Amino acid sequence: MQPSSPSKPHIAQLGHPVLRQQAKPVENILSPECQSLISQMIDTVQQANGVGIAAPQVYQSLRIFIMSSKPNARYPDAPSMPITAMINPEIVDASTEMEKGWEGCLSVPSMRGFVPRHQQISVRYYDQQATLQQTTFEGFLARVFQHELDHLDGITFVDRLESNHDLISENEWYKQFASQSE
Repeated sequence: MQPSSPSKPHIAQLGHPVLRQQAKPVENILSPECQSLISQMIDTVQQANGVGIAAPQVYQSLRIFIMSSKPNARYPDAPSMPITAMINPEIVDASTEMEKGWEGCLSVPSMRGFVPRHQQISVRYYDQQATLQQTTFEGFLARVFQHELDHLDGITFVDRLESNHDLISENEWYKQFASQSE
């Protein structure tokens, strides 16, 4: 595991091998190690002002991610939801309707991509207390879930781009698109 500094979280960057691995299922959600990792991930996503983070992004190849959607500087129109740990998550059903939307990633800093995703998904996962949860997400929250689930399968948003013309610098994205949402 890589150390993190109090001022800036240490997040695996595109090119690090951990981001291309198939993450392993979590065997014991209630173990002190797993609970500590979840706490670290929550702290990291909050420090980084993200809406989600997956365990591989903090150098742990395990099937865990955090969804932490709320409006912020990176995603001003993000809906609010409680910070949620999702362990051994899976999509059980997905709409055929696809929707392209802008995504960024803490592991691909300074870039945004216009990525196609299922508009609505039904999912299953275990929460931090090891209770099986099932829910349906649509729109932005469906996008976040799919983005984070991809990390557990060694996929980043750049792998989902239909064209390299769908990739833009974050600075240029702010100039061109951020003002449209205000």
